[in-house]
Amino acid sequence: MSEQTPARARIAPPTGSPGARILSVASYLPARVVSNDEVCEVLDSSDQWIRERSGIVSRRRAAPDESVVDMGEKAALLAIERAGLSPADVDAVLVATVTHPYQLPSAASLLVHRIGATPAAALDVAAACAGFAYGVGLASDMVRAGSAGTVLLVGVDRMTDLIDPTDRGTAFIFGDGAGAVVIGRSEEPEIGPTVWGSDGSQWGAIAQNRSWLDLKEPGTPYPSMFMAGQAVFRWAVWSMAPEAQKALDSAGVTADDLAAFIPHQANARIIDALAKQLALPEHVVVARDVVDHANTSAASIPIAMDRLLATGAAPHGGLALLIGYGSGLTHAAQVVRLP
Repeated sequence: MSEQTPARARIAPPTGSPGARILSVASYLPARVVSNDEVCEVLDSSDQWIRERSGIVSRRRAAPDESVVDMGEKAALLAIERAGLSPADVDAVLVATVTHPYQLPSAASLLVHRIGATPAAALDVAAACAGFAYGVGLASDMVRAGSAGTVLLVGVDRMTDLIDPTDRGTAFIFGDGAGAVVIGRSEEPEIGPTVWGSDGSQWGAIAQNRSWLDLKEPGTPYPSMFMAGQAVFRWAVWSMAPEAQKALDSAGVTADDLAAFIPHQANARIIDALAKQLALPEHVVVARDVVDHANTSAASIPIAMDRLLATGAAPHGGLALLIGYGSGLTHAAQVVRLP
């Protein structure tokens, strides 16, 4: 060691928590209810066909002036209140969304300001319909590592901005909404390890039909979603059950230990197929929020969780298996204790 080289300094180890847990959950749904019949005023389809194909009966639509941040703010403030905290107690805000209409700055940074949580860290999570489950994994790791004591995670999407109302593959599937959880310290693990991944070889299976850069050309239509429905259906049905089982195994629990199964609300047929493949016991409540609220992308899991708890269909303190999957093709799953 030369005279100019400083002695090797040691970096202090992280001072995190033994575990992390979901302290509260809340959701927000726009006031406007859109039936299948209304969708079919533009779409060449029928109420019966939509129900048979997806299980969807209705969905919510955001008001014209109701943004992703507007919806997220309402869910966020209620989740913070239910956790018995104030916005000043929040150390970091994660917003899972793919429909914030600004490339920069993030929706999370504006949400931090709107709820009064400045100077909390702010980050958007762009993992589409898997975004909320990705966010649970990130928030749990942040709390356990000590980079944050309390994390607000919001899943919110305004899917009406991305769908072509005449596209039979997507127009009837999606709705708008927001859900939020507060994740904080726990003396023991109450959020299991996150099992996650992606398959970029199927990058185009669920995607925008054109780049934002294409809008530089005069007369170019606004981008909308495209989905290879049958391919995505097969992938979700046959590939996601093993990932959900891995999450159970990683948490050291079995399906018998669960109180609820809360998958991404993509399609009722997919949900039923996953529940069957996992051989869930009869006592396990399976979330089927998709029927009334359709696919709300990153918001679907927390909206469904909030509804199960609010109606008493699932017990506070029970174990729930979460799994999100979507564009990318991204997926993430974990076992959590319900707040």
